[in-house]
Amino acid sequence: MKLEGKKVLLTGASGGIGEALAQALAAQGAHLLLHGRRASVLERLCKELPYPERHQIVIADLGSPQERARLLQHPALEEGLDVLINNAGCNQFAWLEDQSVEQVERQLLLNIEAPIQLTRALLPRRRKPAVVMNIGSSFGAIGYAGYSVYCASKFALRGFSEALGRELEGTGIKVLHFAPRATRTRLNSEAAYEMNAELGTQTDSPQDVAEAAVIALCNETRRSWLGWPEKLFVRLNALLPGLVDRALAKQNPIIERYARHSPPPPAAGKGNPTAVMTEKER
Repeated sequence: MKLEGKKVLLTGASGGIGEALAQALAAQGAHLLLHGRRASVLERLCKELPYPERHQIVIADLGSPQERARLLQHPALEEGLDVLINNAGCNQFAWLEDQSVEQVERQLLLNIEAPIQLTRALLPRRRKPAVVMNIGSSFGAIGYAGYSVYCASKFALRGFSEALGRELEGTGIKVLHFAPRATRTRLNSEAAYEMNAELGTQTDSPQDVAEAAVIALCNETRRSWLGWPEKLFVRLNALLPGLVDRALAKQNPIIERYARHSPPPPAAGKGNPTAVMTEKER
């Protein structure tokens, strides 16, 4: 796919990965409909993009069916899209018992229900070859303590992407699943960053993630996983989950200390550097 002149709806454009994705897509000549919840951020972003007159913004909370419906009425969608990028998402770094009902519901609504409902609603409007790209996570293939609900939602998004891609085989509509590892964005808590530092977890910049996502989009790569050793852990977890169980069990005391927001000791040592990741988001 060449992005010059393509119409792209990007959800979660007001977050870290979203902003970087908007910049990367606009640099390729795409015409963007930028979604978010913060009008001031989207307006600033739109002005900073190449050819700002090509781009539009839409404000909506994707966790609300009423606001999703309002987004779907935007005039820019009347003639269909070339690309839908389901990027909006949220996470809660905490033990399950410490999460509220609302925090659990929010993650499930935003991370899996909203992408499914948006995709379902927009598919009938497509009259030409198109691409749906779902921004997943390494945690969509590796269950990680402190992120049980987030992992559940990202496992579901991966399954949705795979099943829908097979369902649409031969229609001209491609479904891509793109999974970053830990990314340095505002969404992560200080506790998550401190845990990553103690465990020696590698993190990527939003710009690096966006660049890789655009390459995957242009190449129409169905499944993309970023980072090493995360790619290895994804394969190991699929083939030998017991091995990963044992490796991650060693980290549990450290993870729990940060997930429950206990202050770290003054001289914390490094854990296993292949230990996996604490996610991003947008």
